Amino acid sequence: MSDLAEHRFSLLGVCVIIPTFNNGTTLAQVIESVSAYTRQIIVVNDGSTDHTASILQRFPFLSVIFHSPNRGKGFALKAGFGKALQEGYKYAITIDSDGQHDAHDLPHFLDALEQFPSSLFIGARNMDQEHIPGKSSFGNRFSNFWFWVETGIHLPDTQSGYRLYPLEPMRNMHFFTRKYEFEIEVPVRLAWKHIPVRSVPVSVYYPPASERISHFRPFKDFMRISVLNTFLTFTALLWIHPRDFLLKLTKREGWKAIFRQLFIHPEESSHHKAKSLAFGVFMGIVPVWGFQLLIGIPLALFFKMNKTLFLLAANISIFPFTPFFWALSLFFGKILLGYDDWSFRKSDISLEQFKEAGAAFFLGGTALALCTALLTYAIARMTLAFFRTSRPL
Repeated sequence: MSDLAEHRFSLLGVCVIIPTFNNGTTLAQVIESVSAYTRQIIVVNDGSTDHTASILQRFPFLSVIFHSPNRGKGFALKAGFGKALQEGYKYAITIDSDGQHDAHDLPHFLDALEQFPSSLFIGARNMDQEHIPGKSSFGNRFSNFWFWVETGIHLPDTQSGYRLYPLEPMRNMHFFTRKYEFEIEVPVRLAWKHIPVRSVPVSVYYPPASERISHFRPFKDFMRISVLNTFLTFTALLWIHPRDFLLKLTKREGWKAIFRQLFIHPEESSHHKAKSLAFGVFMGIVPVWGFQLLIGIPLALFFKMNKTLFLLAANISIFPFTPFFWALSLFFGKILLGYDDWSFRKSDISLEQFKEAGAAFFLGGTALALCTALLTYAIARMTLAFFRTSRPL
C-alpha cells in the first residue's frame, strides 16, 4: 500500500464503500486493488449466499456490514454512508465489486475533490469502446437526458456506480428508493440542494457476455427507474426549476448569467436565440397546464433550440403570474368566439356553461400564446441587434 495515497485519503476524510452481492469470483481482487491505495474500506455484504463471507475474513482491516436477506444496492449504499458518517468520514467513494472499475482511478477522484471540494463526482466511462453492451449505451443516453431535464446539468455518464459522494449534505436526507434507482435519486436531489455534480473520466472493463454477472432485472428495475424519473421530472418542472429561476432573478450574478447566455455565444445567431425565447414563451402560456415542459423540452431538443433560453422563457407563467394568464386566455377566447354575456352566476352554472368557458379558455390561451411568442421574437431580435452590433448576427 502507498503511504502517500493513504495519507491523502486520511487528510481529505475519504473512505471507499464496496457494496457486494454474490460477486465472490471478483470481490477479493477488487479489495486487494483498492487496498493498494487505502485500507479505509467499508464492505456491505448485502445478503450474499456464495462464499463472500469467507473472502471478507481474509481482510481483517475491513469494516463490514452484513444484511440478510438481500435488500438492494440502494439500501446497501445507504447503510455504507451511515457507517462512514459514524466513523467520521466526510466523503465516500463507491466502487462496484464485479471488477468493472479499476482502483487506479481512485487518485483521480481525490485530484478532483481537491480542486472542487464539497462536490459529487460521477465516473465517466468511455461507452464507445468494444464489449460495451448496446443496451448499456442506450440506457446511459436515456439516463443522461432525464438527468438534464431534472437538474439542468449535462453529464456524459450518469449511470456509473464509480462515484465520490459528499456525506454531510446527505446526513439528514430521507431517500425513497432502495435498489438500483437509488443511484438516480441521490445525484438529482443533491443537485436540487445546489451541490455541484461533476464528472471524472474513469476506465471500465466489461467482460465477455458469458462471464458477465448482473443482478439487474430488466423489466422490474426499469419500471422502478421509470416511475422515479416521472416523479423527479414532475417535481423539477413544477417546483425546482421555477424556484431556481426566481432565486436567480434575486441575485446580480443570476442576471449576469442570463445576459451572458443572451448576448455572448456569438456562434448562435440572433434568429436562433429569439426563436428559442419565443418558443419558450409559447409553451409557457399555451393552455396545456402541467405538461408545457414535458411537451416543449423534446420539441426544443428536436429543433435544436437553445435549451437554456427555452427554459428561461417557459417560466413566464409561473406563480404568481399564472392566474393573470388564465384570465387573459378566457378574456381573449370570449372575444374571439363573440360572446355577449360576460356575467357569471353560481345559480346558472350548467354543463353548457362549462363547455363554453372551456372552449373560450383553450382558444384564447392558444391565441394569446401565439401572439405573445411573436411579440417576444420581434423584441428579442431588435434587442439582440442592438447589443450585438459588433458581432455577426
